[in-house]
Amino acid sequence: MRRTVLVILSNRLDRNQKIRYFEVSCDNEGRILGEKSLRAPPREPRFDEVWENDDGKTSMASCNRFKRKYRHPLERRKT
Repeated sequence: MRRTVLVILSNRLDRNQKIRYFEVSCDNEGRILGEKSLRAPPREPRFDEVWENDDGKTSMASCNRFKRKYRHPLERRKT
């Protein structure tokens, strides 16, 4: 089963740095199957999970860890 994850890269120390958004598709075991950079922030809640790194990194490969954002407005609600 595939799940879609929104990854947000921001900088908590310099709020002028542009926020980057990535859409990642992965399987249940955590293997990344695809990664797509988004031009603008998403508008509708269509993601299974939302993860954030606020260390000021510019790519996912340079990040050491991510924080999961529970009940994020862009996270799709499970019914």
